[in-house]
Amino acid sequence: MMRVRRTERISLFLAATLLCAAVLVVAPCGAQAQVMVLVNGSPVTALDIAQRIKLKTVTDGKAPARDAVIKELIDDHLKVFIARRYGLEVTDGEVDAAFANMARRGRLSAQQMEQSLTQRGVAMATLRGKIRADLAWSQLVRGRFGSSLQIGDGDIANVLKSKAQDDKSIVGYIYKLYPIVVIAPKSAGDAVVEAKRREAENLRSRFQNCAEGLRLARALRDVAVKEPIMRSSSDLAPALRDMLGSIEVGRLTSPETTTQGHEMYAICEKKETKAESPAKNAARDEIFAQKFEAESKKFLDEVRRQAMIEYR
Repeated sequence: MMRVRRTERISLFLAATLLCAAVLVVAPCGAQAQVMVLVNGSPVTALDIAQRIKLKTVTDGKAPARDAVIKELIDDHLKVFIARRYGLEVTDGEVDAAFANMARRGRLSAQQMEQSLTQRGVAMATLRGKIRADLAWSQLVRGRFGSSLQIGDGDIANVLKSKAQDDKSIVGYIYKLYPIVVIAPKSAGDAVVEAKRREAENLRSRFQNCAEGLRLARALRDVAVKEPIMRSSSDLAPALRDMLGSIEVGRLTSPETTTQGHEMYAICEKKETKAESPAKNAARDEIFAQKFEAESKKFLDEVRRQAMIEYR
């Protein structure tokens, strides 16, 4: 009888251990599931802290202090909690879009970025939770303090004056661009893609002005000339802004390989404007960031004072 009971106990222990390992990703066992802090009844676990440390190590390039991570997680719980109280709920679609934009800034697809994080031991739920908290808080602060976040022309002028910006830096340009694609889908094979790249370079060398160049492009096989678009230099990334600024009106930009083929832009108009410029855009962003940070800190301090935070 004693042997049977002992065997049963061993079997039950092994079964429990295997079950714990099997569900670890959704319901961590043991120390990982230990609740370290309760924030208005919402738990911050040891696993949450370990995962956030991994995330910040990957994104910042160095391991953060544990206390700082715990404080950040508490703040994220408070941000989501108070946003919901005001009726703000960030959707999964909004989180997906923000993640895709983040990946794009790093010149990656969303799938590539997810794979990179996973390989480094960062669970996607960790980053998605951080994104959700930041989006909810941004929407709440903008809605609650919209009037104090307004930026006037005088504010921008003062920043530009303090930075001693010259006349050239506060001038912007409005471009009229025609996207031109030499069609060569990647499924066509490397040889075809390379041949089409050479055709794109040939078209670029023959393109001397928009009137004749656009007619030439439209007459070519496997070449698509899209509808024109207007772009302000103040809205462009610095590298693209510099590239457009270095190309004469009536010429094509260098071919860039896309999923459709080799894309170029015909620069057909370039108008100077002082209403918008890269320097003004940067000044506006700087002022907004300062105002947002001030209102955000004040509001979060208030929310934190009113919260029920229990350390275990």
